[in-house]
Amino acid sequence: MAVSLYDLSVATYVQVLGGLEGVLGRGLTHFQENKTDPNEVLEARLYTDMLPFRVQVLVTAHHSLGAIRGIEAGLFQPPGQLPALDYAGLQKTVTETREALQKLAPADVNAHEGKDVVFQIRDTNIPFRAEDFVMSFSLPNFYFHATTAYDILRHKGVPLGKRDFLGRMRLKT
Repeated sequence: MAVSLYDLSVATYVQVLGGLEGVLGRGLTHFQENKTDPNEVLEARLYTDMLPFRVQVLVTAHHSLGAIRGIEAGLFQPPGQLPALDYAGLQKTVTETREALQKLAPADVNAHEGKDVVFQIRDTNIPFRAEDFVMSFSLPNFYFHATTAYDILRHKGVPLGKRDFLGRMRLKT
C-alpha cells in the first residue's frame, strides 16, 4: 500500500496534536491540584539557550498546519513574531490547529504530491519536493518541539507517560 502525502503529514499531525492536547490538559490538572498558576510554565526551558515552553507549543502548531499552508503556497518560512499567549491560549491554539487540519480533504492535500516547496529563512532558500519537505524537515521539527513541550511539563512534575504523548494511534480496523 502506498502512503500518501496526507497520511504522512495531516494524519500524523492530528494524532500528535491530539496527544499534545491531552498533555496540556494533564498539565493544567496537575498545576490546579498543586495550587500552581499554569502560566508559570510559559517561559520554562530545559536549558538556557532553548526556546521556552510557550514557543515550543506554538512552533508545534506552525510545523503542522503552517507546513500544509506552506506546501499549498510553495513557500514555508519561520513563524515570525509569536503571540504572548497564556496557558489557556496555548491549549486553544493546539485545539484549533488540530480541528483545522481535520477539515482538510485528503484529495486536496494529495494534489500537492511532488510539488516544489521552498523553505526560506532570511536570504536563504532551501528547495524541497512536498514529500521530502514533510519527511526531512517538517515532521522532525514538529516532533522535536512537541517532545520538548512534553519534556518541560515532565520536568515541572506533571505525571505524563509515553502514551500521553502518542495520542490516538491509527489502529488496524
